[in-house]
Amino acid sequence: MDLTAAVVDEKRRAYPEVQALSTVEEEHVDLLPETFASGDYGWRDAEWVVQWYGRRFMGEIPNADRGAIEDAYDENDYEDVHAAISAAVEADTATEMVSSLTDLAGVDVPIASAFCQFIDPERYVVVDSRQWATLRELGELDEPYPDPVTTDAYERYLDTYRAVAERCDCTLWDLYRALWVIAAEK
Repeated sequence: MDLTAAVVDEKRRAYPEVQALSTVEEEHVDLLPETFASGDYGWRDAEWVVQWYGRRFMGEIPNADRGAIEDAYDENDYEDVHAAISAAVEADTATEMVSSLTDLAGVDVPIASAFCQFIDPERYVVVDSRQWATLRELGELDEPYPDPVTTDAYERYLDTYRAVAERCDCTLWDLYRALWVIAAEK
């Protein structure tokens, strides 16, 4: 399969059929960028991003692993979370954004990338093994999913994602949804 504008459009339309969280994701993609930019958000808004990262896999990540990440994140002080998100909002690059966010307990590069996506979905997208593997299987990425994901690896992934989105005349969020469906069809 080649990733074309028509394929991306067809697959992204099927996303609600394969992702039970699609409605709430859509609401958060619309709501959180402005909320994070204004600084007018509560603990649960930021916590939702961490929870979303693992829960969207609907059981593929063992509950104990997902719970450990969420518990580690919950050890952060609200002021530290607010400062990290504020720094990420003000950052000019993915590297700067990720650097401020990974100072938080329970936030590695993939979870930081989820924050980046919900801070600025027009410029950033989440990285995970499923998205990476799908891009690789479609010939868009050469290397396997790194363990652990580094900031440099995220930058390369993001460059690829942006190039594919531009070629397919779609948003990063549309491409994310299309790739999710393609992965689910395997």
